[in-house]
Amino acid sequence: MKNNKKVAFYTLGCKLNFSETSTIARNFQQEGFERVDFEEVADIYVINTCSVTDNADKQFKQIVKKALKHNEKAFIAAVGCYAQLKPEELAAVDGVDLVLGATEKFKITDYLNDLSKNDMGEVHSCEIEEANFYVGSYSIGDRTRAFLKVQDGCDYKCTYCTIPLARGISRSDELQNVLNNAKEILQQGIKEIVLTGVNIGDYGKGEFGNKKHEHTFLELVQALDEVEGIERLRISSIEPNLLKNETIDFVSKSRTFVPHFHIPLQSGSNDILKKMKRRYLRELYVDRVNKIREVMPNACIGVDVIVGFPGETDEHFLETYHFLNDLNISYLHVFTYSERDNTEAAEMENVIPANVRSKRSKMLRGLSVKKRRAFYESQLGTTRTVLFEAENKEGYIHGFTENYVKVKTPWNPELVNTLHEIKLTKIDEDGSVRMEFVKDLVVM
Repeated sequence: MKNNKKVAFYTLGCKLNFSETSTIARNFQQEGFERVDFEEVADIYVINTCSVTDNADKQFKQIVKKALKHNEKAFIAAVGCYAQLKPEELAAVDGVDLVLGATEKFKITDYLNDLSKNDMGEVHSCEIEEANFYVGSYSIGDRTRAFLKVQDGCDYKCTYCTIPLARGISRSDELQNVLNNAKEILQQGIKEIVLTGVNIGDYGKGEFGNKKHEHTFLELVQALDEVEGIERLRISSIEPNLLKNETIDFVSKSRTFVPHFHIPLQSGSNDILKKMKRRYLRELYVDRVNKIREVMPNACIGVDVIVGFPGETDEHFLETYHFLNDLNISYLHVFTYSERDNTEAAEMENVIPANVRSKRSKMLRGLSVKKRRAFYESQLGTTRTVLFEAENKEGYIHGFTENYVKVKTPWNPELVNTLHEIKLTKIDEDGSVRMEFVKDLVVM
């Protein structure tokens, strides 16, 4: 069924958003729409929004302008987290025709009977309590790896975070459904699957619409490890208190799970962790890192950290800095704290000035460069497996090893989406690692 209408998508934010955009796009294609690139002329532009940082709000307006430049008569729809939190604000942006909240976004094609431009965006957003059912998603076609959503929502009450307000309670996909989605992904020839969700360590809760755990995250990992044909599985961000020793041990011996963990810390100061209402103290974090290093010495460990949280004194910040400096980790994702409406932290005293936040962020980003460099140096001379990506960047093809070292070699289109055993030889000026093939080049 062809309806001659073209649709384009733009995704802001996290891997989970990418997986959901991909699912929404497939729904459009099933309805006969033709998917085109966002840079092309389309009849409908769908923007999947994010609410995690200040920047995402500003970006949204720029993306709407961009879409209207391609086609000033285009129908513009906003979905996702920001659309749930501040629907009226998005609806008021010039050119926006439709705003759909957390439960409506997967039914977007039902709202498209009339594609005429509106004076003011039409809003359909639920009370977030109604976001209690699960919609499975995965992304394919965009990369050599796929993001597979296994869980949504969060029951934690971190004082800086709007995600529970934007995505609702913690709920999970049924185990069999996750396995079926993984098999569908494999049929597309994709070699790597990244597990994603809001709080994936909480997997199993709400799997059958109830609040108890039917399966655990470890059981999910074990079941996926047995799916035939999967070359690589990667766990995206997982809370330190939910990353259990059994899971770490299993990954260390697994056939498919790679030695790469991304574990949010947010602060190296226990005082600040308590103010953030995180569910662990720094001692537990050290414990997790040490456990991973004990069973997987070459694992890549990434860390999320927030700077400039209300009440973070210079002493608190230096505590975080030294804590991370001494910790055997591989890189940092640094977030500068930004106030979000309807969060506890937004009401807190001792607000940190913007210039101080920015300085602290710069210091930690510098530390991240140093950490990544040291990690890459520790891997030189070792033999790894690399999965090559699809892009030709200035005559080079890039890829990632199982433990997330970024490598480069002269462009060869035959290498795209193939796995190879390589030896890491030296670090290039751009920070990626040069390599040589261990065996004569046979493209798999």
